[in-house]
Amino acid sequence: MTALTAAIQKITASNAFAHTVLGLIVAAAVLVGVETYPGVMERHGRLIHGLDRVIIWLFAVEAALKIAAGGRRWYDYFRDPWNVFDFTIVVVCFLPVDAQYAQVLRLARVLRALRLVSAIPKLQLLVGALLASLPSMCFVGLLLSILFYVYAVTAVFLFRDNDPVHFGSLQLSLLSLFRVVTLEDWTDVMYIQMWGSANYPFSEQDLARHHFHSTPRPLVGALFFVSFVSLGTMIMLNLFIGVIINSMDEAQRERERRDREQHLTETGRLTLGDEITLVENQLEVLAQQLRNLRKRADERR
Repeated sequence: MTALTAAIQKITASNAFAHTVLGLIVAAAVLVGVETYPGVMERHGRLIHGLDRVIIWLFAVEAALKIAAGGRRWYDYFRDPWNVFDFTIVVVCFLPVDAQYAQVLRLARVLRALRLVSAIPKLQLLVGALLASLPSMCFVGLLLSILFYVYAVTAVFLFRDNDPVHFGSLQLSLLSLFRVVTLEDWTDVMYIQMWGSANYPFSEQDLARHHFHSTPRPLVGALFFVSFVSLGTMIMLNLFIGVIINSMDEAQRERERRDREQHLTETGRLTLGDEITLVENQLEVLAQQLRNLRKRADERR
């Protein structure tokens, strides 16, 4: 490692460098927001565009320093997905575009605000946990879709004549149930089915387009919507939250493991806290292996 590479590594690893980059990201996001005001752009457009170009060049310098910090292994910079994301945004902002593709350039400049995620480790951890939880969330989403479909078909059979506005077809029923599961005035939809459409004022357009046959169902309406809200909102939402929290715990443990490995590489020794955490992780692995062995033993019985 040359002295220049060591100096660049010291610069890029410093808190001052990280805080400067964070400030540039915030400034870039503010400038893009200011551009949404035509009056401000008419008076100070040249200044704002000039500042924007300066920030783009500073981002390019940041990327160049991080690449140079790798020395002969400069390509390690591109092994980090966050670095690839940052580098792509910088490159797109430098591309010459005509008026036809100006929207693409604006989009790239807006996406620079997302660099806050790559600049703040805690946000990286959160996004990583969300991405890691996607497979499990897909299964929860599939279960929720089945629940939606069953309730939507049932609602069409039960409430179509009474309330064709919300349950006249399967697609309307699905949309109405999505409104219910988000708790957006869901009690209004429930009361229409409980006390009959004749007791609720619909718009003139709805009255002209649909034929209403008021059919009050107090008990059925209450049981249907209370059960759907309980299953769709309370239970399913908690399942999503549980999956995300579990993924965050796993991501946090993985990050702690990488930090310990980096600390060991840099210092050649572990602190007392690192040793305690290492033993805890080993015990956790052993406990998982014991659970797997018990499960296999139970299956053979």
